[in-house]
Amino acid sequence: MDFSKEKSKFYNNLTKTIRRHIVKMTNHAGSGHPGGSLSATELMSVLFFEHMNVDPNNPDWQERDCFFLSKGHCTPVFYSVLAEKGFFPVEELMTFRDVDGRLHGHPCGEHIPGVDISSGSLGQGLSVANGVGLIAKLDGSNRRSYCMIGDGELQEGQVWEAAMTTAHYNLDNVCAIIDWNKIQLDDFVENVKGVKNLGDKFRAFGWHVVEIDGHDINAVNEAYKEAKRTKGKPTAILAHTVKGKGVSFMEDTHDWHGMAPNDEQLEIALKELA
Repeated sequence: MDFSKEKSKFYNNLTKTIRRHIVKMTNHAGSGHPGGSLSATELMSVLFFEHMNVDPNNPDWQERDCFFLSKGHCTPVFYSVLAEKGFFPVEELMTFRDVDGRLHGHPCGEHIPGVDISSGSLGQGLSVANGVGLIAKLDGSNRRSYCMIGDGELQEGQVWEAAMTTAHYNLDNVCAIIDWNKIQLDDFVENVKGVKNLGDKFRAFGWHVVEIDGHDINAVNEAYKEAKRTKGKPTAILAHTVKGKGVSFMEDTHDWHGMAPNDEQLEIALKELA
């Protein structure tokens, strides 16, 4: 079922706000990763505002759902969603990458409310998500474990070792979200080391697969619902996205994987995101 008119308007406004945060934060820092943050905006927004069982006032609550940003360089979108959700003040976003601040280029689980793991070295998130999912099963808890993985990151062997583990233990409380924007650091994924037939790969590893347009908030919402309904096996949401989504000159290019907009480019981006 699609979102109501009011809820659709809410997400339209929220995703624009988060995208504005992303370009302003990276401009302020003079560095960061806007491309893969802009591609993940709808996936992160709907997850945290619609499905994650978390309490911003009690971020270490033992029965919370957990989220692991395995593509840990995409902190601009992660911090923006956490701030808008209420884990820390929105104003703090403009301390991104400041030497004396806590919003580092990669997330630090020790210092930032809502961050369940420090990450940055690619390929490790799903292994940690499995640990939380397995403990929840052993404890008889309803906690769920979500992990966002970049498509370029799927070239890491540890991801597939972890994928085998998830299915082996029938961890239906684990959901992998693949931000399939087709571009990695300096080229298209298929030119570096292709991940074709990704759905078949995950199914062969024993996963339930949902393939969606990752910018369609209704499709994203239904995918998370389907993951919750799926029993006996984990779910991989394969989300087709556009790197740099929402800012015309950043879209579908590796140029903005790890480059910040200057003041002139920021002004253009903000006009497009108004």
